[in-house]
Amino acid sequence: MPKNEKLKSILIIGSGPIIIGQACEFDYSGSQALRSLTEDGIETILINSNPATIMTDPSMADHVYLLPLNTKSIIKILKEHPQIDAVLPTMGGQTALNLCIEADEKGIWKDFDVEIIGVDIDAINITEDREQFRDLMEKIGIPMAPQATATSFLKGKEIAQEFGFPLCIRSSFTLGGAGAAIVYEEKDFDKLLRHGLEISPIHEVMIDKALLGWKEFELELLRDSNDNVVIICSIENMDPMGIHTGDSITVAPAMTLSDRTYQRMRDMAIHMMRSIGDFAGGCNVQFAVSPDENEDIIAIEINPRVSRSSALASKATGYPIAKIAAKLALGYHLDELNNQITKSTSALFEPTLDYVIVKIPRWNFDKFEGSDRTLGLQMKAVGEVMGIGRSFQEALHKATQSLEIKRNGLGADGKENKNYEQIIEKLTYASWDRVFIIYDAIKMGIPLSRIYEITKIDMWFLKQYEELYFLEKEISTFNIDSIEKELLLEAKQKGYGDRQIAHMLKCLESQVYNKREALGINRVYKLVDTCAAEFEAKTPYYYSTFESDMETADGNRFAHNESVVTEKKKIVVLGSGPNRIGQGIEFDYCCVHGVLAAAECGYETIMINCNPETVSTDFDTADKLYFEPVFWEHIYDIIKHEKPEGVIVQLGGQTALKLAEKLDRYGIKIIGTSFKSLDLAEDRGLFSNLLKENNIPYPEFDIATTADEAAAIADVLDFPILVRPSYVLGGQGMKIVINKQELEQHVVELLSAMPGNQLLLDHYLEGAIEAEADAICDGEDVYIIGIMEHIEPCGVHSGDSNSTLPPFNLGEFVMQQIKDHTKKIALALNTVGLINIQFAVKDDTVYIIEANPRASRTVPFIAKAYGEPYVNYATKIMLGEKKVKDFTFNPQLEGYAIKQPVFSFNKFPNVDKTLGPEMKSTGESILFIDSLKDDQFYDLYSRRKMYLSK
Repeated sequence: MPKNEKLKSILIIGSGPIIIGQACEFDYSGSQALRSLTEDGIETILINSNPATIMTDPSMADHVYLLPLNTKSIIKILKEHPQIDAVLPTMGGQTALNLCIEADEKGIWKDFDVEIIGVDIDAINITEDREQFRDLMEKIGIPMAPQATATSFLKGKEIAQEFGFPLCIRSSFTLGGAGAAIVYEEKDFDKLLRHGLEISPIHEVMIDKALLGWKEFELELLRDSNDNVVIICSIENMDPMGIHTGDSITVAPAMTLSDRTYQRMRDMAIHMMRSIGDFAGGCNVQFAVSPDENEDIIAIEINPRVSRSSALASKATGYPIAKIAAKLALGYHLDELNNQITKSTSALFEPTLDYVIVKIPRWNFDKFEGSDRTLGLQMKAVGEVMGIGRSFQEALHKATQSLEIKRNGLGADGKENKNYEQIIEKLTYASWDRVFIIYDAIKMGIPLSRIYEITKIDMWFLKQYEELYFLEKEISTFNIDSIEKELLLEAKQKGYGDRQIAHMLKCLESQVYNKREALGINRVYKLVDTCAAEFEAKTPYYYSTFESDMETADGNRFAHNESVVTEKKKIVVLGSGPNRIGQGIEFDYCCVHGVLAAAECGYETIMINCNPETVSTDFDTADKLYFEPVFWEHIYDIIKHEKPEGVIVQLGGQTALKLAEKLDRYGIKIIGTSFKSLDLAEDRGLFSNLLKENNIPYPEFDIATTADEAAAIADVLDFPILVRPSYVLGGQGMKIVINKQELEQHVVELLSAMPGNQLLLDHYLEGAIEAEADAICDGEDVYIIGIMEHIEPCGVHSGDSNSTLPPFNLGEFVMQQIKDHTKKIALALNTVGLINIQFAVKDDTVYIIEANPRASRTVPFIAKAYGEPYVNYATKIMLGEKKVKDFTFNPQLEGYAIKQPVFSFNKFPNVDKTLGPEMKSTGESILFIDSLKDDQFYDLYSRRKMYLSK
């Protein structure tokens, strides 16, 4: 059946600000759904309060409402658009589903005659209410762990008495495992039960017998209204039950399932999906499998919406789940739709993979001092990376190289843990770095049987690790001259980076690179093609690997490369890697706009990124996508292969910026602002000299590289002193110190964590107002796109401050200084593209805190508030296609827009929640107010000093 012709106008609910447990994977799903509906001529109306994402770009929907996600906003939109026929709530995570249910309970959809598509309200209620779900599973014969529901403290105690420990507590209707915990001993039960009941919106928990040591699997399904079902992807958690899937290292396709058990699991998933309701769309089902010969299967849960894992599954298979799910919600059947990758097979065709993907979460525990770093049922990761390889080992190495935590891969980088007690503890209490610790344990000689006994990670994975260690041991017996081609090729095929091989051979990375070049061991690029190359794929989405040469009949030897280089002029855009605090989705927004602008200028666009959650790694955003680590070796090989006109680094945050020096050294053109200027702005000392030459005020400062130098500087500067390292993002390592003891301690800690870093010591301007400006410069003219004033005083990181656009209480004299300083600095740094400058205002004097000649966190916010595509303009200026004077700027904003940070402190209950120079927020929302008399502004302003810390 083709689409339902009655549907002409559809409301999509987004997921709001990014929090731990609900990140940009829903921005990606929502963006895909919007594009999918638009293709069918549907009018799209979007509600989402997140200004940082591409999803809320005016180009994405016919009408974008940046409003709070509540029923008041829904009513406002439905009144303004009486033509809305239906609402699609499955693309915005738990937030969208909960809002949809609330609107349904209040009768809003009924009042406005709006149909709910893509899911059935009853299906949501069945799957979220753990008691209803259990009853249904029992009825249809799907086994589950022994469990019972408690809606009171007393009932919970009774259940625990009956089941015994260990137990799992899971709260109903929560996200990211909020309120969930494993209870090993009775003494901890009362506190955790109370917490679970409190956090559930319906004050209900499910208590179940903990299946510790069982293996965990997920299946991603799609189903149409004709009851056709396809399984898009099987995902195996390397970690056994007990760790939230968002915090687990996951592998696709499943590695350790027997075919017989996989078929049983498929049948159960399809049976479950069909039984929870009559709806068309995506679904995610989670199972536990016993780690013995029986392979008993137990259902854990089912989510009748696109999930965190469906973004991963989409990138892993190339099958755009959200895009197809949106079509199914319109009434299409799977057999009527095309597979988007092959363009010739049907969407009813299940993907087959001839490669392996490994996802590793990215944590930010360093931002939450005193937080519990062990992993459990509550998700704590802020982002994730994905590696694609021809084997599990290659994909694992590529994923670890993508994390950006100063590791070159698994081991072989001189950073292994050699402390036996610590290794055993980290294995016993799942630690964030266990992906490395397993390798260290094997290297130390701890037997695999012992590692298995502690972690219950399947022996197959542990043996893969062991093989890597044996290979490292073998390579270490050679030197750069004596190593043979076969061994070097094997190391590359198993994912070892040149840096790691150099570490084993005790030589330089460049020597390894030259050696493999001489031996013809080069990367080849393969298509992510959904069908194991059985059908031709039309979509340029690549990963790299190494192959042994093939020999043709006439004696020619070659390795097959599927990435065909065209004659067109090309531009490479470097992505921002995994989400983390300080560098989030706003940089992905900038990268996507950069790609689109370069395409408008006639370039073939090439995207390099490794984040599976985002729109930049969608297979149809750039002309070519290389899903690869944003890691020098991988980038250099792609650049050598593609020979672009240049590389854009100023849109991908600190990740891309850090590679500018290498690009410059290797003679690769940086598009826009030169490396020299980027470096000058990062080097606190050089930058302050530039300010001095231009008569621009800045706080008194000096530079220290040792604790002694810092102490001497403190005698001159006076406390309080702000200590800042160079080349960091999100205020990493920044702190205000008030005496010599604090100063010495912080400097010693910083220099041990960042050896060789320059530390800038500023006299901290107490009580100053903080402001910032973003501008576009072409080397001759400067256009200021926005000036924002922070509501919190100077000392709270700009990413954690409530900020108003335009400023609300800076006089004309101060505003003029800000404008003059911005223009002077942009030109003095020879900026070509974007620049962000931060100011402290005290006694009507404007001091410069720092300048960043790149896209900043606030650019998407200003673009949304003013309704102008500033990144598009800036990219065209970077490419030399346009000048500032070629654009007619026409910002539209009545009243004020306020950027409100959102925190995920609830994941770390014992953490100090005060704010300071180091950023802690995970996301942001936008609030529009007509005047400063608005109650919400008054409330923010009255609390502005509440959280300030040093």
